Amino acid sequence: MIPPEACLAEAAGTAALPHDSQGEMPPLWLLLPFIALLLMIASGPLFYHRFWERHYPKVSVVLGLAVAAWYALAPHGFQTLHHAMQEYFSFIALVGALFIVSGGILITIDRPGRPFTNLLILLVGAVVANFIGTTGASMLLIRPYLRINKGRLKPFHIVFFIFIVSNIGGGLTPIGDPPLFLGFLKGVPFFWVLSKVLLPWLMTLSGLLALFFFLDSRNPQMTPPPTSAKGGIAVTGKRNIAFLALVILAVFLDPVVIAGFPSIQQRWGVPFGIRELILGAVSVVAYKTANRKALEGNEFNFEPIREVAFLFIGIFITMIPALELIERYAATHAAELSISRIYWMTGLLSGVLDNAPTYLNFLAGALGKFGLDIGMASDVSRFAAGTGSPVSGDLTSDIYLTAISVASVFFGAMTYLGNAPNFMVRNIAAQTETEVPDFFEYIYKYSVPILLPFFIALWLLFFYQ
Repeated sequence: MIPPEACLAEAAGTAALPHDSQGEMPPLWLLLPFIALLLMIASGPLFYHRFWERHYPKVSVVLGLAVAAWYALAPHGFQTLHHAMQEYFSFIALVGALFIVSGGILITIDRPGRPFTNLLILLVGAVVANFIGTTGASMLLIRPYLRINKGRLKPFHIVFFIFIVSNIGGGLTPIGDPPLFLGFLKGVPFFWVLSKVLLPWLMTLSGLLALFFFLDSRNPQMTPPPTSAKGGIAVTGKRNIAFLALVILAVFLDPVVIAGFPSIQQRWGVPFGIRELILGAVSVVAYKTANRKALEGNEFNFEPIREVAFLFIGIFITMIPALELIERYAATHAAELSISRIYWMTGLLSGVLDNAPTYLNFLAGALGKFGLDIGMASDVSRFAAGTGSPVSGDLTSDIYLTAISVASVFFGAMTYLGNAPNFMVRNIAAQTETEVPDFFEYIYKYSVPILLPFFIALWLLFFYQ
C-alpha cells in the first residue's frame, strides 16, 4: 500500500517490525476500527456522499484515536505509536513534497488524445516512475493525460493510469516504490531489483498496455482534433524540476545510507527526521516560488493531498494491530512460508495495508526460513544473492525476495487503498468531472478481472510451488 510511494520511517533507522514478536498481542476486537475505516472509505462516497465528504477527516482521526488510546495504556504501547507516527510523517512528507512540486510543472502536449499517444504517456510514466517514484510520475502526468483526452475520457483511462503509472511502473528500482527502498536500506543491492523483477515487469506492463490500446482503439474520438495541433510538448515551471531532484536526493539522507548522518529522531525523540524537515522546506519554497501559470494550468489545489493526509493518518494507526498479527504469523510460521504462500499473502495484504511494513514482515519471515536475520545487512545481502535452505527444497532465497518484491508493489493496484497515488489520481480526475469508478466498482469491474489473471500468470510462471 502507499505508496512510495510512502512509508519510509525505516530509513530513519527505526525497528524493522512494529512490535516485539514475543510480546503480548493486541486483542482481536482492536481490528474493528481498521475494518470500520476501510468499509467507510469504500462505502462513504457511494452511499452517504454528503456526510463522508464533510466528515471523513473526523471519522479517520476518531477511529485512529480509539486505537491510539489502547496503545497509550498498554505496556510498550507508546513506542509502537511513536514508530507508527514516524512512518506517517515520512510518508506524508515525501508524498506531499512530490505532489506540491509536480503541481508547479505544467506539461502541455499539443496533440489530441489518441490510443497511441495515450500508450506512450503510460509507457513513459511507467519508466519515469522508477526515477521519481510512482507518486512523482503520477502527479506529473495525470493532468496532461486528462487534458488531451477531454471529451473522450472513460473510467478505464483512469484505471489503467493507476495500474501502470501509479503502481506497477515503479517496480524496477528502490526509488520507484517504498517497499523496495526499505529493502535497499536493509541490505538488498540497489540494482538487484532490476535484475530480478525486469521480466515480470515487462510481461505485466506489455500485457496491460496491449489491453489498454485495444480498449482505447474502440473508444470514439468525441471532439475533433484542433487543426493547429503540431504535436509538440511544452513545459512551464521548469524551475520545479530542480526541486523534484532535491526531493529524490533527500530520500537518501539517512544514517543507514550515509554513515554518520545525524538522526534527530534518536537524539530528540521526535517522530520525524532531517529528511522530513528538508522535504517540508522544499515543499514550501517550491509552492511559494512556483510559476503561477503552471499552477493555474494544472488547476492546482490541496484537496487531493488533504484527503490522503487525513485518511492515511487513520489507516496508519488503526492498522497497527493487523501488522502485529502479521508479524507474529511470519515469525512463528517461517518454516511453513512456501513461495506461493509468501507471494499471495504479501500481495493480498499489500492491497489493503501499508505495503512497506508488509514487505518487511514477510521478508523477516523468509529470512528466518533460511536462518538469517533481517537486522544484519550482510544476511540480507546474502539472502538476495541466493542461498540454499534445508527446508526449501531446490529453491534458493533470491526467489523468495523476488516474490515479496513483485507482490508488494504490483498488488498495490488492486484497490484505491493500495498506494497513495491511487487516491490522488482518483481525486484529481473527479475534480475534472471525469467519470471515476467507485471503490467497489474499481475492484469488481477492473482490478479483479484485469489484474488478477496477470498475477496468477506470474505466480504460475515464477512462484508456483
